Amino acid sequence: MAAPIQAVLIDLDGTLLDTVLDLHAAADAMLADLGRPPVAVADIRAYVGRGIPKLVKRVLAGKLEAADDPAPPPADALESFKRHYAEFNGRKATPFPGVIEGLQAFQARGLPLGVITNKAQAFTLPLLERTGIAPYLQVTVSGDQLPRQKPDPMPVIWACGRLGVSPADTLLIGDSVHDFKAGHNAGCK
Repeated sequence: MAAPIQAVLIDLDGTLLDTVLDLHAAADAMLADLGRPPVAVADIRAYVGRGIPKLVKRVLAGKLEAADDPAPPPADALESFKRHYAEFNGRKATPFPGVIEGLQAFQARGLPLGVITNKAQAFTLPLLERTGIAPYLQVTVSGDQLPRQKPDPMPVIWACGRLGVSPADTLLIGDSVHDFKAGHNAGCK
């Protein structure tokens, strides 16, 4: 018989919160700064999931594969995006249907909860506060907090250590292959 779940770790963007409209607003403002046409919301929805530098590269190139290029995005574009995102972060972001009820149910079972995201800490913490998710969490791991980020298992293992549980006794919930790989490679359910 499998051991019971002792903790739950959850991805942020696309899993707990729909943040696409805030990211879209920042991307369009960045593109306007660069004298380029706006991007469609559907494109932003497809580009999310690997952190802001990769999002900026995808927006500038207009394709998913741009994130695989090891070169950093242009500094002016990245700084523009970050400046605008600091302004828009959490304005239109909303928990997906059932998220608050799910967090309450986990909490009622006494399960410690955490968030693991590739989003920078400067954006993660304000977003969790503005959307009312922060009070449910015992640990938050942002993309710039450790030397490696998802899909590497390091953030998952680190969060489990902070919660005092084994990854084998932890449920990881996410919406992308990066979440799956991070959880699988850490030994989570």
